[in-house]
Amino acid sequence: MTSLPLAPPSLTPADQDALAELFRRGTAENTLRAYEQDLAYITAWKAAAFGAVLHWPEAEPVALRFILDHAQDLRASTGPARAAAEALVRAGLRRDYAAPAPSTLDRRIASWRAFHRMKNLASPFDAPLIKEARAKARRAAARPRQRKSENPITRDILKAMLATCHGSLRDRRDHAALALAWASGGRRRSEVTALNRDDIDDRPMAERGLIRIRLLHTKTTTPDRAPWLPLKGFPARSVLAWIAAAGIEGGPLFRPVSQADRVLTRRLTPGGFRTIVAHRLELAGYPRDFASPHGLRSGFLTQAALDGAPLAAAMQLSLHRDPAQAQAYYADVEIEDNPATDLLG
Repeated sequence: MTSLPLAPPSLTPADQDALAELFRRGTAENTLRAYEQDLAYITAWKAAAFGAVLHWPEAEPVALRFILDHAQDLRASTGPARAAAEALVRAGLRRDYAAPAPSTLDRRIASWRAFHRMKNLASPFDAPLIKEARAKARRAAARPRQRKSENPITRDILKAMLATCHGSLRDRRDHAALALAWASGGRRRSEVTALNRDDIDDRPMAERGLIRIRLLHTKTTTPDRAPWLPLKGFPARSVLAWIAAAGIEGGPLFRPVSQADRVLTRRLTPGGFRTIVAHRLELAGYPRDFASPHGLRSGFLTQAALDGAPLAAAMQLSLHRDPAQAQAYYADVEIEDNPATDLLG
């Protein structure tokens, strides 16, 4: 966080350090990573496009040029925007010369605006002309909604993946992580890998056959209101079996496992969880890219729709705040599979 353009220069060094620490503690880790990536990108873009460093506040012509450069397909271009893009591709900051998705451009602009707020400055992106240009660019680049996962991992697919997990510690970890992620409401990979041992309350297991999972890090809740979600049946037993087999008494719940089948002490990364999903899909007979980790989330909601679970009930576990967003998964279910078609059957 210290690398971000934080705090106006009028603050004392001590106050700047205190403010940086406050922002670090009060900002989600995923957001911090996005800020750092976006800062690297816009810094490199301005150096390539203008041969200059970032200014605070940034000039409006620079903000407008940023929008124009990223609102066009540069694959057949030979102008200045293409030259700047080539520098970004060489630096590994840009993948190709196609116009980026509107959501990607929106995120980078949002980060740039946030950097201005951190320095208590007005953003050039709030100027009327630039706001209008951004709206026109978004409309011109409108695309059909893209799925975060090519396919949902529904119950049958998940069970096929779990069936590939046998007796090793790696198998036990993968079984527990996948079962927890799906059955607790379709958890995001960042939520699964952020879990610690003390986020698992196993006291209700003996009497009620369930455990409770505390989610301190989600996109829709805050740590002071962290939800405890129930996990029942074999997914709960799988998590407890992993904890016992791995001897986890504290710290990260899910961890890397060495080639020698030894549990390491560090935390499993979101990228490591992605690898687990791809590996288990492949072992179950599916292509590695059949689904992404988000397929666990979309699969849970799709299965809830197929089983006739009320949308509100599914949202209690998925923690969606926007019913329209969760409803999209229900709408994806083929109408002939809708349980309502069997009401008189």
